[in-house]
Amino acid sequence: MATISVDILNPRALNLLEELAGLQLIAIRKEMSKNNDFLSLVQQIRSKNQNPLSLEEITAEVEEQRAEMYAASR
Repeated sequence: MATISVDILNPRALNLLEELAGLQLIAIRKEMSKNNDFLSLVQQIRSKNQNPLSLEEITAEVEEQRAEMYAASR
């Protein structure tokens, strides 16, 4: 199976693609705007993370950073 991205310039082209999808010749997948490079970067980073943090670890880190910021502001 090959995957391509298509910019549709004419609404008639979308109708043709939807007809092909109705015949189960292609699958149409809605994507975020191609200008959203940040989202794709985040997804790449997440896919490489072998040891995801637990909610408790995240909470502890946030509380530690907040304590440091509070101490620095005094």
